[in-house]
Amino acid sequence: MRRHPEVAKPLKPEEMKSSRTVTLYFVLIVICSSEATWSRPAEPIVHPLILQEHELAGEELLRPKRAVAVGGPVAEEYTVDVEISFENVSFLESIRAHLNSLRFPVQGNGTDILSMAMTTVCTPTGNDLLCFCEKGYQWPEERCLSSLTCQEHDSALPGRYCNCLKGLPPQGPFCQLPETYITLKIKVRLNIGFQEDLENTSSALYRSYKTDLERAFRAGYRTLPGFRSVTVTQFTKGSVVVDYIVEVASAPLPGSIHKANEQVIQNLNQTYKMDYNSFQGTPSNETKFTVTPEFIFEGDNVTLECESEFVSSNTSWFYGEKRSDIQNSDKFSIHTSIINNISLVTRLTIFNFTQHDAGLYGCNVTLDIFEYGTVRKLDVTPIRILAKEERKVVCDNNPISLNCCSENIANWSRIEWKQEGKINIEGQTSKDEVHSTGRGRGDTSVNTGTPETDLESSCSTYTLKADGTQCPSGSSGTTVIYTCEFVSVYGAKGSKNIAVTFTSVGDNSSYKGEVPEAPRHVMEVSTVQSTTGNRLETSKSQEQQANLTITPDPISVSEGQSFSITCLSDVSSFDEVYWNTSAGIKIHPRFYTMRRYRDGAESVLTVKTSTREWNGTYHCIFRYKNSYSIATKDVTVHPLPLESDIMMDPLEASGLCTSSHQFKCCIEENDGEEYIVTFHVDSSSFPAEREVIGKQACYTYSLPGKLPSRCPKDIDVFCHFTNAANSSVRSPSMKLTLVPGKNITCQDPIIGIGEPGKVIQKLCQFAGVSRSPGQTIGGTVTYKCVGSQWKEETRACISAPINGLLQLAKALIKSPSQDQKLPKYLRDLSVSTGKEEQDIRSSPGSLGAIISILDLLSTVPTQVNSEMMRDILATINVILDKSTLNSWEKLLQQQSNQSSQFLQSVERFSKALELGDSTPPFLFHPNVQMKSMVIKRGHAQMYQQKFVFTDSDLWGDVAIDECQLGSLQPDSSIVTVAFPTLKAILAQDGQRKTPSNSLVMTTTVSHNIVKPFRISMTFKNNHRSGGKPQCVFWNFSLANNTGGWDSSGCTVEDDGRDNRDRVFCKCNHLTSFSILMSPDSPDPGSLLKILLDIISYIGLGFSIVSLAACLVVEAMVWKSVTKNRTSYMRHICIVNIALCLLIADIWFIVAGAIHDGHYPLNETACVAATFFIHFFYLSVFFWMLTLGLMLFYRLIFILHDASKSTQKAIAFSLGYGCPLIISSITVGVTQPQEVYMRKNACWLNWEDTRALLAFAIPALIIVVVNVSITVVVITKILRPSVGDKPGKQEKSSLFQISKSIGVLTPLLGLTWGFGLATVIQGSNAVFHIIFTLLNAFQGLFILLFGCLWDQKVQEALLHKFSLSRWSSQHSKSTSLGSSTPVFSMSSPISRRFNNLFGKTGTYNVSTPETTSSSVENSSSAYSLLN
Repeated sequence: MRRHPEVAKPLKPEEMKSSRTVTLYFVLIVICSSEATWSRPAEPIVHPLILQEHELAGEELLRPKRAVAVGGPVAEEYTVDVEISFENVSFLESIRAHLNSLRFPVQGNGTDILSMAMTTVCTPTGNDLLCFCEKGYQWPEERCLSSLTCQEHDSALPGRYCNCLKGLPPQGPFCQLPETYITLKIKVRLNIGFQEDLENTSSALYRSYKTDLERAFRAGYRTLPGFRSVTVTQFTKGSVVVDYIVEVASAPLPGSIHKANEQVIQNLNQTYKMDYNSFQGTPSNETKFTVTPEFIFEGDNVTLECESEFVSSNTSWFYGEKRSDIQNSDKFSIHTSIINNISLVTRLTIFNFTQHDAGLYGCNVTLDIFEYGTVRKLDVTPIRILAKEERKVVCDNNPISLNCCSENIANWSRIEWKQEGKINIEGQTSKDEVHSTGRGRGDTSVNTGTPETDLESSCSTYTLKADGTQCPSGSSGTTVIYTCEFVSVYGAKGSKNIAVTFTSVGDNSSYKGEVPEAPRHVMEVSTVQSTTGNRLETSKSQEQQANLTITPDPISVSEGQSFSITCLSDVSSFDEVYWNTSAGIKIHPRFYTMRRYRDGAESVLTVKTSTREWNGTYHCIFRYKNSYSIATKDVTVHPLPLESDIMMDPLEASGLCTSSHQFKCCIEENDGEEYIVTFHVDSSSFPAEREVIGKQACYTYSLPGKLPSRCPKDIDVFCHFTNAANSSVRSPSMKLTLVPGKNITCQDPIIGIGEPGKVIQKLCQFAGVSRSPGQTIGGTVTYKCVGSQWKEETRACISAPINGLLQLAKALIKSPSQDQKLPKYLRDLSVSTGKEEQDIRSSPGSLGAIISILDLLSTVPTQVNSEMMRDILATINVILDKSTLNSWEKLLQQQSNQSSQFLQSVERFSKALELGDSTPPFLFHPNVQMKSMVIKRGHAQMYQQKFVFTDSDLWGDVAIDECQLGSLQPDSSIVTVAFPTLKAILAQDGQRKTPSNSLVMTTTVSHNIVKPFRISMTFKNNHRSGGKPQCVFWNFSLANNTGGWDSSGCTVEDDGRDNRDRVFCKCNHLTSFSILMSPDSPDPGSLLKILLDIISYIGLGFSIVSLAACLVVEAMVWKSVTKNRTSYMRHICIVNIALCLLIADIWFIVAGAIHDGHYPLNETACVAATFFIHFFYLSVFFWMLTLGLMLFYRLIFILHDASKSTQKAIAFSLGYGCPLIISSITVGVTQPQEVYMRKNACWLNWEDTRALLAFAIPALIIVVVNVSITVVVITKILRPSVGDKPGKQEKSSLFQISKSIGVLTPLLGLTWGFGLATVIQGSNAVFHIIFTLLNAFQGLFILLFGCLWDQKVQEALLHKFSLSRWSSQHSKSTSLGSSTPVFSMSSPISRRFNNLFGKTGTYNVSTPETTSSSVENSSSAYSLLN
């Protein structure tokens, strides 16, 4: 901790008032290092240095920061507090700017300044002196307790650290850096078995383990300097792995962690079996890695810098995939320093960087069990200088221009011209010329010309004048080499030679046919400043002349408005067309288009939303080989806030009619730009008052109270901004509801008033959400009036750092140089996301902002390099951590498409990844991994990658065979990204199928692919008993483009291995894949599936035989059993039911033969089979309905009697017409989209279109109708007959109920009701078995109960087979008992049947049936039952 001096007594406010020269002063803290020889310990001098504005120097008062060794030279660090007072407030900003521009350390004569920072600024306000801490500093706690704080300027909690004091403390200290804590994340293994209760934080076992371990950890780690706390965070499998965090005030010393771990082992009960060798540190910070310069050119001196919050002497640098150590040499220089005893900085300087030096560089900082570091791949760009290499010049005293431009955009420090030749061409040197040098050879002298250099455009023009005296006839044809050399700030050099052949005027004939190059001018038709200077002129070969014409009208717009520039060429042949800024930065191709015509070409630059970055000069460039045609245009963009950048308060509110109400519109303060702002209320407008609050300029208006007679009333208010160019923008409307105040229960000075149930939204910036002064936070808070208080419903606030990044992202996608800015932005995003990890865990708003940032940025790049992808995955790793799942859940409740939007942005990034010749990076994080491969020409090899996430107990692999890769373009990149936690975030699909505990793997190809493109994947299956696995992909277009799981084009395959713990998938396209478990379908290969198959096939065989037998029997007895109208219609129904079911069963066999369980062998045949199965099964149901309606009709409407033809017409229309309509509509609607059938069977689709409902709904309706008919029939049958004894009635009722259930259930399809239970997810296996059993044997049931149990059928069969013939087949006995027919009333079997159906007595088969109208009507229902 740095000691502070005793501070000299400052000027009091009254003294300041009397001295008009002193109005403001501030404190500088200077840390310096001095090397000296000491003979005795130094005593600290504790008085600060006070300077007046006019004083340039003073007595330097130092205090040592470290103990001083006695004797010998040592480097000692001192801290100097310097007070400076002055009256010119603007002087403060200039000092701030100067301090920011300094590069430390500043070396001096024996003393080096290590750092210098402004800490405290005091300003007189009224009678008070307010002393504010600069950003990053704060008053220490003891000063806040003992001094008066500025309550209205301070947001800190009372008694804690504060940012503003009234008056400067007379005894010091000044503002200090805040005390920070370092978090150490550590894992250790217990060699004991893992118990499931350790995953339950509320279990007794979890609490017991946590208490014992934390007690031992505290005993061990309290020896660390600045120990604060230790917390066990979780237990995971792998024996038992304990994750815990240790908080300390300062970085541990080398060796201290090992000693602390030994103490932990000693203090822990040995039954826990803690493994000392398993202690493993996990870096909790992102090692800051910077490269200077950002873009490296050949010859640059490159500096790499690693900064870590851990101070260790064990630091190293390495190079390449083999991690070769780098040592100090002529090529490399390594320097390590410690800053403020709290951070370590190690720098590697690489001199004269070349192509050979390109590759991976990394730094390592090792401290006991912790290893910090990062790796960065460095690429180098060769410098390319463009110029016409040969020129022919006539010495006629006319000026000749040599043009030289760099193709690279670089920070050039200078451009030099040199010459070498036998003759010297004199020129005139301008006074400011410092870049032109020359050297002679032989008799030549040094030559100087007049170079005109524009470093911003990376171009230089060298002008020569040669007359006849300089080119005597004897030297005609002499060639002089002129060299232009570009030198970068970091030492890179690139040059180009121009060979100039000089010809005397007299000897010009010797070069007959040579035409001297004429400068080519670009046509510019414009009324504003738009010129084409020599520095941008590039000649073109004579055979390829081109003139450019650019938009002539002046372009002057305001921010937010659009503009376009049209550039026309009279030549259609060119190699490239692009647009540049005046700084030489290429504009992103998304902003311009190009069209060719027969006699020319056109390029149009279109900007839909202009920003201040578009203010400047733009160049339209047509390139043909090495020749460039350039036209320029000036664009003026006037500042004006965008509508989305205006922050309003309130968004909506209620107010009392008699009270005044304040409205506020705030924008970011930019360079003091002022606007005319008015507030519009209804049709009136009012001027606004302006005030600056931190970094915001806020405009306010107070609306006076209204008369009570004008309440209630709704008022719309908006603010209107007008800039200097008279352009304007208005904010969205603010809603104010004026109320009388009768039912007001909720009141708050910030939120406002409201009635019970009132819901309002406020911007977090104005909702009293805690934040640092001057910071701008984003998002909204929703409040609801409950009782007499406002309750916070939802909070979607965005922290200030992330909100700032979001605003920068919105500006970046509108920037002309977004490609160049993107890499640095992604790096800043990854660092900020790591720092704001805690806020992301608790704030859905910050999480949603990062997702929006990734979505915006993913539309920018045409190419993503490895470094950019590394930063992207570092950001993704934070937001996909398990600790953020709660924020994801809240976010998806507010915006359901955020997870799909996030996944789509990841796919866009990975598809844009260009690896080139570099080694494909393997990026590993706990929550995301990426692997890739580059397709090389003529070297097709299989793409196979495996991903393992030990923390999540998940793994998966992906493979693409050589045949598929052979169809890809050379240099295509294949990228796979795997996520272990994304499955819990992505929304469930419409079927409510739960995602399995598996990976989500995204595979993309950088170039277009030819479909179908086959890919194989294997997923670990952690739901072995959870149902049927299904391979799915994330379809972004489902659910109104919010996304959902889809199985189209994906199947589960058998890879010949044990599939109990894995799922093998094959798909014919690329995207994001996972697996789902479908609990309503039995698992293939399971005992239940095998049992159901056996029941189905055996029952199907019996059904087909039984239905054929039923039709044969009906044909044999038809005339005998259809003598009355009721019997006739009953047997019509039975015959059609049997016929439809028989045909449906046959088609079922056909469907099984043309489908192998994965895909149809013949798709057309599969469609036909599905249609006919659907049609004939529906026909079975509708004929069952016809039979039930016939029963109901004959039983209830006894006196009504319709004709036979009418009944037949109704029956056939109902039995075949309705099924035909339903099945035809189903196939017509779904088959064009190829979603008629299932992927794994010839049957109606369920996953995609719910086509199965076209069968299930009619079937279930018919079941309900027939159940109702059954109830009516049973009620009718249970009516006792007059005169029956009670005992006989009870017995008869039992027989009648048994007969009704035994006959009506199979015939009317009640057994299909069990099918309803099987549709429900997670239904018991018993329902599957009962449903399969009853329906598979439906044909057998119809034969037994619908045909053979019919008394009339029995009688008819007896007529077909004579009594004597029956007897001869069974017995030759003449006994009556032995010769009784099996179906006669006296036989035992017949008696059993007849007793069951409620009949008694004997029945003579030969006796003719006696009928009458009344008898037929009264017994019609009974006949139908038989």
